[in-house]
Amino acid sequence: MRRDATGRYEITSTAAEAVRAFVPAPLPPDPPLELTGPLQALHERALLACGRLDGISSLLPDPELFLYAYVRREALLSSQIEGTQSSLSDLLLFELEEAPGVPFDDVVEVSSYVAGLEHGLARLQEGFPLSSRLLREIHSRLLARGRGADRLPGEFRRSQNWIGGTRPGNASFVPPPPGLVDQCMAALETFIHGGRAGEHALPVLVRAALAHVQFESIHPFLDGNGRLGRLLIVLMLIDAGVLSQPLLYLSLFFKQHRSRYYELLGGVRHSGDWEAWVDFFLEGVENTASAAVSTAQRLLELFRVDEARLVGLGRSGPSVRQGYTALRQRPLTSINRLGQLSGLSFPTASKAIETLVELGIAREVTGARRNRLFAYDAYLAILSEGTEPL
Repeated sequence: MRRDATGRYEITSTAAEAVRAFVPAPLPPDPPLELTGPLQALHERALLACGRLDGISSLLPDPELFLYAYVRREALLSSQIEGTQSSLSDLLLFELEEAPGVPFDDVVEVSSYVAGLEHGLARLQEGFPLSSRLLREIHSRLLARGRGADRLPGEFRRSQNWIGGTRPGNASFVPPPPGLVDQCMAALETFIHGGRAGEHALPVLVRAALAHVQFESIHPFLDGNGRLGRLLIVLMLIDAGVLSQPLLYLSLFFKQHRSRYYELLGGVRHSGDWEAWVDFFLEGVENTASAAVSTAQRLLELFRVDEARLVGLGRSGPSVRQGYTALRQRPLTSINRLGQLSGLSFPTASKAIETLVELGIAREVTGARRNRLFAYDAYLAILSEGTEPL
């Protein structure tokens, strides 16, 4: 399919120079996407992988348990793309109000991503529409603390921004002038909700692919656009009912194929090559959903094996099992937190975690006598795969 650029350029003036800013045309693409042949087959595989992922989430003994850790894994990966150097353990330590071994702002940024995602999901569950207003609400939580707190949290930008370079004049990409941001976001919201002719024919995975590029091209905020643009994908899939739980995140795939990702965004803007981008996106969905299914299966097997080690503990068995259940909920924890989660007294929780250490399920990580912390190493190792800082 031959298309011209998928937008127009406008000359806008900054304090120092006049620059060409890209203004994306409203979606859907014109002429329409060609979802035939290999691209159609890839879409079917990606949708099937999402179905398997949604199905296995119902087999988990406690879906909320998996969600707690998996959402934090995604927060970590998405923030790493923006340059943070936190680890999963750093975030869990931070949530325990322990001092992490990385720059404070890095962990705050990851924690704020969790808050933004959880707010967005809660609002959708209340029946609030996926809209510019909701995106602004989420953005206000993304930038509530740490770096970016002075970059207009929850507000569309009122000045020109750019990507790459030291100023708009030598940037690799300059998004629309600030005066056009509201108009561009209104058009994107219309597309998300199916308000333009022909859009209903597009499957939701394809709509999410197109909306992600459009959001990145508009770049409506002064900071946090990348994180929110990645969040938009899962919010659309949840809102459309493709997934019942927020378990599909493309941050790791984008991180692993970073150069290709940016090359394809440019291909859409400059030559209208939406098909190449959608092919890449659907490949990411298929791979990511399949990997998430594998992760869930490995966790189920880990829990099965470790629960079998708790058989035959005698009178202490019930309290140790309660402690183990709490450790699954918070795989890096203190005795106090373990007691709160399990309902056990401090002495009983202490004995339970010591038994789990003796069984090789938990490990004490501080080497101290007081204020000790315990990790479920095998669980954390499965979730941490691929999350090493860039």
